Amino acid sequence: MVKINKIEKKAEGTCKPCSFRTKKNIFLYALYASVLFILTVCIIFPLLCVAATPKAGDFASVLSSGVWKRAMLNTILECVSSTSLSVLVGYIFAYAVVKADIPLKKFFALIPILHLMTPPFVGGLSFILLFGRQGFITHSILNLDISLYGFRGLLIAQVLCFFPIAYLICSQTLRRIPPSLEQAARAMGASKPRIALTVTIPLAMPGILSSALFIAVSVLSDFGNPMIVAGRFRVLAVEVYTQLTGWVSAGTSCVLGIVLLVPSMILFLAQNHVTKSQNARTATIGSKESSLPGKKSSRPTKILMLTFCSFFTLLILAQFASIVIGSVQKLWGIDTSLTLEHIKSIKKFALELKNSLTFALIASFLGTFIATLSVFFVTRTRFRFKKYIDICAQLPAAIPGSLFGLSLSLAASHLKFRSSPVLVVIAMTVSFLPFSYRIVSSVFAQIKTTLDDGAFSLGANKIQVLASVLLPLSQGGIASSLIYDFVRGVGTISSVIFLVSFNTPLSSIRILNLAEQGEWGKSAALATVLTALTFSVLILGRFLVNFLDSKHKGSSFKSLADSWIHKKQA
Repeated sequence: MVKINKIEKKAEGTCKPCSFRTKKNIFLYALYASVLFILTVCIIFPLLCVAATPKAGDFASVLSSGVWKRAMLNTILECVSSTSLSVLVGYIFAYAVVKADIPLKKFFALIPILHLMTPPFVGGLSFILLFGRQGFITHSILNLDISLYGFRGLLIAQVLCFFPIAYLICSQTLRRIPPSLEQAARAMGASKPRIALTVTIPLAMPGILSSALFIAVSVLSDFGNPMIVAGRFRVLAVEVYTQLTGWVSAGTSCVLGIVLLVPSMILFLAQNHVTKSQNARTATIGSKESSLPGKKSSRPTKILMLTFCSFFTLLILAQFASIVIGSVQKLWGIDTSLTLEHIKSIKKFALELKNSLTFALIASFLGTFIATLSVFFVTRTRFRFKKYIDICAQLPAAIPGSLFGLSLSLAASHLKFRSSPVLVVIAMTVSFLPFSYRIVSSVFAQIKTTLDDGAFSLGANKIQVLASVLLPLSQGGIASSLIYDFVRGVGTISSVIFLVSFNTPLSSIRILNLAEQGEWGKSAALATVLTALTFSVLILGRFLVNFLDSKHKGSSFKSLADSWIHKKQA
């Protein structure tokens, strides 16, 4: 009898770990199913709702109407012109900083990055304050009575908004070009213009193409600048919104969104292909000679490049200055006396500020969490539907914001779901999910799979590997994802403009409404406060990322293994 009791106790002891492992597997499968469900319901289902809403007559009326054909041509013209000039400005700016050896190059390198991290509404609002009919530059300095509303104004606003993207991509590409190649061409008697045309530009072409495709997608989906600046120059991104809110024509709005989605998807797929080709190509360029210093630029080249960078830097700084000064002037362009009336009015928009910060914070955590799990399942497991998760996580990058906001609104209507805060959070989460997915993917790719194998050999399961190995080594990248999602979420407009309600106003939408009503002082004051909060979070986040990177810089498999063994023993 005693012997039987011992055998039963022994059997119970062996079953506990098995039960524990089973619970862990169930939790893993539950997370996997949750990710599939979220991506399907929040991304695929809304798009299907958009596709199912219009009737054949809606397509026929849109494709045969001269008004919509003109809007399509305007969109193409806007996309091609804005992309071309943005890439040109961005490449020259990058060349000046990386290759031209100009003074203050570190300062100039910082300006596009700061501009890129500002809320998107700053560009359109500051453009009106600087170049509008009562603009500081056009009216006060040049004494011109002109209006830049329309294509010209939209082109200037978008170039200033998007050239920092081209600068970032092209500067990285130019830094990878070995100076030895240019020195070899110079030794063979090639002139500087010939070297630039036959060596530098061809080697930088992958970065140029990648930036062009990325900017083209961004221009197609841009909503804030056309809404404020375009005037009667009609583009599809704005018409998707106005047709539903102004004319209550859901079918026409959906058709216009689908028409806009087609070139956006093509550009997105092309951009992904070029990016992969660029990574493979630049991986073979590097050599020991790539660290050799390049030849210093001539004095005329330095003066020309310094003038170019200074001009665009002053324009960007003028944008920031116009927002701040506009918030303390009584009436912009007419009564320049100083006042605190607009700043004091900010307390009326306390709910807007609270909602923007709260929703952006929740969305940043959700987006980063979903992206991290998606990357883990795609790159570190053998589950089915990995390709489906990979496509869904990156698909929102190709969906114009106004179209995605419309799709969420239609999906909520089909499901009879009426919670505006939840819909806004979903829109923010999904809109910036592709960035989080890519940054976490790049971080996970730098972590060798041998660390996973070592943890498995010590008895860890996949959940424990994720929690004890991958996440600790990815904290810097995850923090960067959180910061980016929060900063962009605070100022988002296009994807949430269909979803806000009277009880859930947002600062970005309020700024847009105030600008449309001519309340420039209040609009500038609210934009100033929101921009200041954004940069405060950005600075604190940067310190956090640096701290996490330095904390885990010395992490090794041995330290992780020791930590894992200690946990097992405990």
